[in-house]
Amino acid sequence: MGFQTASDDCIKKGRVTDVYFERVARSLEGRGINPLVSMEVRATDLPGDWEWAIFAGLAEVLELAQELPVSLRALEEGDIFHAGEPVLQVSGKYLDFGVYETAILGLICQASGIATSAARCKHAAGERTVISFGARRMHPALAPMIERNAFVGGCDGVAVVESAVRIGEEPSGTMSHTLILCARDERVAFEAFDESMGPDVKRIALVDTFQDEKFGALFAAEVLGEKLFAVRLDTPGSRRGDFPRIMEEVRWELDIRGFEDVKLFISGGIDEYKILDYNRCADAYGVGTHISNSPVVNYSMDIVEIDGVPMAKRGKKSGLKQLWSCPSCGARIQTLSSSDRPECRECGEEMKAMLSEKLDSGDRLSGDLTPRQIRSRVLEGLSTVRL
Repeated sequence: MGFQTASDDCIKKGRVTDVYFERVARSLEGRGINPLVSMEVRATDLPGDWEWAIFAGLAEVLELAQELPVSLRALEEGDIFHAGEPVLQVSGKYLDFGVYETAILGLICQASGIATSAARCKHAAGERTVISFGARRMHPALAPMIERNAFVGGCDGVAVVESAVRIGEEPSGTMSHTLILCARDERVAFEAFDESMGPDVKRIALVDTFQDEKFGALFAAEVLGEKLFAVRLDTPGSRRGDFPRIMEEVRWELDIRGFEDVKLFISGGIDEYKILDYNRCADAYGVGTHISNSPVVNYSMDIVEIDGVPMAKRGKKSGLKQLWSCPSCGARIQTLSSSDRPECRECGEEMKAMLSEKLDSGDRLSGDLTPRQIRSRVLEGLSTVRL
């Protein structure tokens, strides 16, 4: 049977499409209709209380569209955008790309959601470390996509080996409960891990498998001494009580015994709001389901121009647009793409075009940014927004 995933070839042949796009194509072909259209991608609103989101997934859209006779403009991957702003535009003969709408949206809706949830967690954590732990909650074929977007969204590391290889990073992780349970003894487990790992692997000891977190942390410090980088608290919800106070107690007991440099690594049900609550004690976070199962950004892809004439369905603004941003005050406006460069209404500064050409008749106009370059863009942008 194999895994229930579509191959690259299947996607590129347009087989991952809603059937009504195939029926549209047959209907138009039957009448000899094939207009030059421009389609625009935007999200009318954003999930939950999000005031902004991260544009992600562009590299995969370009991988798909570079084989099509279309032109494409988009934000840079990693750019921050707001509800109602255009993020991507495709122009070409409708029958050359119409069946790819399903795939194009799928490549950016989930990626942008994951990147945004990661960015929100990193925004909340500040200088503290955030590691993506959530790949196990999703189909394994999606792990590289999930963790790439978690990383570009701001996570400092990812847990899955293949995901890390693909983004050019080393995988990040800690000891596991299974090691301790199989060893049946924390000392044996801590020592076995220390003996087996090279110096590049940080010694992060789980301290809640068999005993109270405070005593587990002190025992890990006793066994590993100066090699101990952090203790990880993954305490189940049924045992947590006042979790921040548990952290405070662990921190106190480590400090008074000379282990001030040992970090507290917190995991289990973490989101940006818990991070804000835990920051007074925590040094690092493992974030799982909240990132990997992030709400998608609900983009739509709509015709806004046909044969050079502005035209759109009800509820949509017609005409191909440009999104402008003021480099001084951050103000943003939209105009028709044919408009002259505007001056900022707030401060008078000349505004910067946000949407740039990525494909011209299927030809790539620039190379992809690396995941680390995209992540840097995101982190820079986070300084301009709030949760």
